[in-house]
Amino acid sequence: METPVPALDPMTVDFAALKVLRLVHAHGSFTRAAEALGVNQSTVSYAIDRLRKVFKDPLFVRQGAGIVATDRCEEIVAAAGRMVDEFAALTEPRDFDPANARATITVSCNFYERVTLVPPLVRRLRELAPGLKLDIISSTVQGKEQLARGESDLLIGPVQITEGGFYGRRLISDHYVCVMAPDNMLAGQILNAREFVAVPQVVVTYGGNWRSSYLTEIDAAGLVPNTVMEVPSPANLPDLLTCTDLIATVPLRIARAYGDQVVIGECPFPAPFGIDLYWTSRTHHSAMHKWLRGLLGRIAEDLKQDGP
Repeated sequence: METPVPALDPMTVDFAALKVLRLVHAHGSFTRAAEALGVNQSTVSYAIDRLRKVFKDPLFVRQGAGIVATDRCEEIVAAAGRMVDEFAALTEPRDFDPANARATITVSCNFYERVTLVPPLVRRLRELAPGLKLDIISSTVQGKEQLARGESDLLIGPVQITEGGFYGRRLISDHYVCVMAPDNMLAGQILNAREFVAVPQVVVTYGGNWRSSYLTEIDAAGLVPNTVMEVPSPANLPDLLTCTDLIATVPLRIARAYGDQVVIGECPFPAPFGIDLYWTSRTHHSAMHKWLRGLLGRIAEDLKQDGP
């Protein structure tokens, strides 16, 4: 049974303590929250202890080797998160001058976005806002959590977030195609579903953290691809395909980035998907971030001119 904790004056709570609470909740760990804040664990424990006294609730309880939030903690974190974000928004300048801005913006994304959207973004920033620094981190399948914890300012990827507290917009759409070496005997041919799965293939596993949607379509058709090689990234596919009978399946915009190193063919499992941009209330009203999101939107419109 949890021991009741004495009450403390609620007016002694500050935003720093609420930020600690939010991070402990997001990470499910006092240690990881301390690492994220760059402080020692005793500092985090002290902040949580004070909040326990204010809210007359244990907030977190031991479960196995970890901790879980109480129902009251879940309620407090939801409300506190909004308050912290709204206060942070109040401190943001209402005007933004790209040419003189000095800041670091962290973007969570993966290989696809680093090939398609990040290069033109870098070029535009060097031209318009050279004082802005981009910090690109891999989202793998943790993008939503990175965004919620404040580890990134923007998340870009083929993800769907429906929970409250997130804002989003569609940037571009794409679908899967086949790629092969120019001297592959199948180059220029149109394969039906059974012919396609029979061809020896290199399958990109994305490190095991992501499964391409074309593979899901193959599963739904009751078929199995003739996988002879798996790789964690599509980065060097042209080198692997050269002088072989192998094919691989990647999004069209990645295939185009290979240039004349490959021949692109239709895939009978195109599995269309969208690439969305997400952010939270922490940056929603920021003039700088509004400008950056608008810039990404314009870049996406330019990419759409090339299809699909």
